[in-house]
Amino acid sequence: MIGCRKLIATLAFPLFLSGCITGAEYSSKEAGFTPVANKIATVTAKQTVWIQNQNQARAVAAEVRSLLDRKKSLDVETAVQIALLNNKGLQAAYADLGDSAADAWQSTMFINPTVSIGTTGMGTPELGAFKTVEGMITTNILALATRNRDIAIADTRFRQAQLTAAVRTLQVAADTRRAWIGAVATWENVGQLQRAQATADAASDLAEKLGETGAMTKGAQAREHGFVAELAGETAKARLAARLAKEELTRLMGLWGSDLDYQVPNSLPSLPKSVVRRDTIEAEALRNRIDLQVAKLELEATAKSYGLTEATHYVTDLEILTGFETEREIEDDERTTRTTGQVELEFAIPIFDTGKARMRKAELAYMRAANQLAEKAVNVRSEARSAYEAYRSNYDIARHYRNNVVPLRTKVEEESLLTYNGMITNTFELLTDTRDKINSILLSVNAKRDFWLAEANLAPAIYGGGATNAPAETEVAAASGSSAGGH
Repeated sequence: MIGCRKLIATLAFPLFLSGCITGAEYSSKEAGFTPVANKIATVTAKQTVWIQNQNQARAVAAEVRSLLDRKKSLDVETAVQIALLNNKGLQAAYADLGDSAADAWQSTMFINPTVSIGTTGMGTPELGAFKTVEGMITTNILALATRNRDIAIADTRFRQAQLTAAVRTLQVAADTRRAWIGAVATWENVGQLQRAQATADAASDLAEKLGETGAMTKGAQAREHGFVAELAGETAKARLAARLAKEELTRLMGLWGSDLDYQVPNSLPSLPKSVVRRDTIEAEALRNRIDLQVAKLELEATAKSYGLTEATHYVTDLEILTGFETEREIEDDERTTRTTGQVELEFAIPIFDTGKARMRKAELAYMRAANQLAEKAVNVRSEARSAYEAYRSNYDIARHYRNNVVPLRTKVEEESLLTYNGMITNTFELLTDTRDKINSILLSVNAKRDFWLAEANLAPAIYGGGATNAPAETEVAAASGSSAGGH
């Protein structure tokens, strides 16, 4: 027993030297999530939750149902809030955060020592033979020497996981906002095409009647009937695009079953009276982009790992073995017992592998992380400039269509109708002017959609979350919009 006490004291000595670092910060079930939720609330003014039991799941489901029932037509802010509460991909991202917290918690724990006990002997005590009892406890003193550094690296990875979870959350919010804009814009185009269809049907009927009187040739009649048929095809394509756009929004909000009966508005909001000036958007992005902070932490973790590699440059496997050996001999009915302590040190001699290859890999890993951070900083500045340029230019384009193109086309149609009534303009010219007005209205709707998409991309450009380029195409065939009752 005295030998065992000495053994325990010997083993405990290096543990005290390594300091007392606990994992209380990482052991909570929601470890690290509160800073993520606070960051999201600051950027989006929305709430996000980490669901970890059935009670929380039921509460979130009830909240989602309440949000859907509260709005006859789902607005963009409500859609984003539902997505942050109900998107299952976010819950998987938060589970990754918990996994990183568990890794950091594990790094604060001491490595369990290995105990081995054995006996050797010959014969039996009655015959005067001897028996030896040997015991050994093994622990890795290199792990003890580098424990604080290991914990620092794990903590850096944990903070990196927090920021990654925040980026993922912002990405879901931005994707949902863009999906809502796309869904509403496509239904608005459907509405415009339906109104154009009514006008085209009336023109086709007029052409048929004029043909019966001989006032319009069969070729001109066929031209108008062809326009009606083409418009019907475009309307069908627009309805399909609208349904698919709404399905994308549904996926991001995580809805299914009875929750699928929600409706979106029939048209996008009107253009604002003016745009927001963002003269310092580059500085804002460099200061706030979360993915840039993730890259900085990657460089920090790599640097700490580089220091760890340097510490194990020459000693790659170092263990201390402490134990005891007890010998008991029986001779001439006399028992003799002797206990001796043992300390052994095992390590690899760097004759062949001097660690230079590992040092080189560590240096390259550090340089890779440093260059990736520099590239990220350049890209962040460019993305911020691009986002504001798209926002500003799309506003001017949308205003141009609203204030100039559509009013001019409307004026041309009105004048054609007046001259037609006065028998100055022929029917073909009137119908051509009507078609041009329809196309201008659809282009105006698409221009308004592009502006709101560009506006939605400003926040991701500043804070992160996967900003994408607003669609540049404004072709009528790619459009779709809303009908009168909502969708």
